[in-house]
Amino acid sequence: MNIERKVKYKNIYWNDVQDPDDEFIKHLGDKYKFHELDLEDLLSEDQRSKIDDYDKYIFIVIHFPIYDKKTKVIKVSEMHLFVGRNYLITLHKGDNKLIEDFMNELKILKNKKESMSNGTGYLLYEIVARIFENCFPILDSVEKFLNGIEKDVFDEVSEQKDMLKDILLAKKNINIFRRLIGPQRTVMASLEHKTKKLSGKDLENYFDDVVDDMEKIWNNLEELRELVGFLQDTNESVLTHKTNNTITILTAFSVTMLPLTLITGFYGMNVSLPFASQMVVVWWILGGMALLVFVMLIVFKLKKMI
Repeated sequence: MNIERKVKYKNIYWNDVQDPDDEFIKHLGDKYKFHELDLEDLLSEDQRSKIDDYDKYIFIVIHFPIYDKKTKVIKVSEMHLFVGRNYLITLHKGDNKLIEDFMNELKILKNKKESMSNGTGYLLYEIVARIFENCFPILDSVEKFLNGIEKDVFDEVSEQKDMLKDILLAKKNINIFRRLIGPQRTVMASLEHKTKKLSGKDLENYFDDVVDDMEKIWNNLEELRELVGFLQDTNESVLTHKTNNTITILTAFSVTMLPLTLITGFYGMNVSLPFASQMVVVWWILGGMALLVFVMLIVFKLKKMI
């Protein structure tokens, strides 16, 4: 069932639709004569980001990240927009707090006048600017998560399995973010030159700001991608170093036990051996074995094997 929110200022109105159903989409097509391919896109999931320019309206598909603070996972949200001279229609699945908050702001006449008096082109700018400005707090969250990983990677007390899991999660989030932002750069660059016909005003400077933000986001993602790659390599090196230390200690233990096993095995044979019947010899043998172990441990320590 679709949920509609509407805002109107003079002859400009914005209609936001959450979870549009087939009946509502058919109603849109009948009322505005939208192209049937655009209406089919509304019914399909996971459309590619794009912008289609028609005589009377522009159809836009954009994607943006949503960060789940509990699971620390980035999810992709999709939005469809129809922009005409006096209307803007946004459609999306699930609630969208950014859109909801913006609509609540527009209930105040002053805010409504500032955002809607310059036409639908400027209103479109306000929406996409808010959406992509929200990427920066998400970037900060990802960077903070990576900083925590960096600290733990060099902490000998940390659990390495957990580190690997966290590193892979961060790597997945960054890859999702990059695949999402890449196509939006092209869409936003195209909007710079297509919105003038909607409002009669040159909004190129405004959309330039959005494009600049996208470039900053992309550059930050590149830096984070390099950082997560460095952390993964470092974590693997730490694990390899710890594994080698463990193998070295086990090897030293095995070498230490070898002469002891030989001596005890020699005197364990079911044959007559010199001094085997004298109890004092047993103590001499035990003492010699202990001394041998002590000397071997000293040698291993001096050679930094343990």
